[in-house]
Amino acid sequence: MIEFMKKNIRNTVCMLAIAISAISMAACSSDEETDNSATFHGQQDEPRLCIYAAMPTETRGAGGALFTEDDIEWFNVSTRELRFRNTMEPLRDRLQVLGSIDFYLDGEMLFTGGATFVSLICSQVFHDLVLCCGKIDGNTIDMNHYYLNDSYPDFVNDEQVQANRSRRAPQWEKFIGYLKSQGKLR
Repeated sequence: MIEFMKKNIRNTVCMLAIAISAISMAACSSDEETDNSATFHGQQDEPRLCIYAAMPTETRGAGGALFTEDDIEWFNVSTRELRFRNTMEPLRDRLQVLGSIDFYLDGEMLFTGGATFVSLICSQVFHDLVLCCGKIDGNTIDMNHYYLNDSYPDFVNDEQVQANRSRRAPQWEKFIGYLKSQGKLR
């Protein structure tokens, strides 16, 4: 009887090991499929302009684009306001303040080094590209619109900001030119 029980226990342990192996291999296979499906660039049906959260611990695009050209209603070159369609969930609910975002045009990073997402509650100064939720204009506070600026606060205009602006000039030309070709400039 004891020999019979040992044999049954051994068979049960072997079956459990095989089941655990199969589940592990299926999970690994599933992860690989997820990683492959997260490759957005080069797909014919993808929008040409895509913006992703830059998350170093995750594959870019694994959660999908934050927004694409389809979400952009228009961009105002003089005010730098980036207006989104009403159907879009607010970015401020999808991004962490001070989080990095990357702009891609035709699969290539558009603004080298990306941009930082800030809001009016931020007390830090940025000398480089920011996507800001809100704007203060005199006594008017606007918390519901987005602005793509060369610095934050937008009135900072020192040598570092000017150097970064000059360095990004060709990238801005591509961005504006593309939005113009799509009829999204204001």
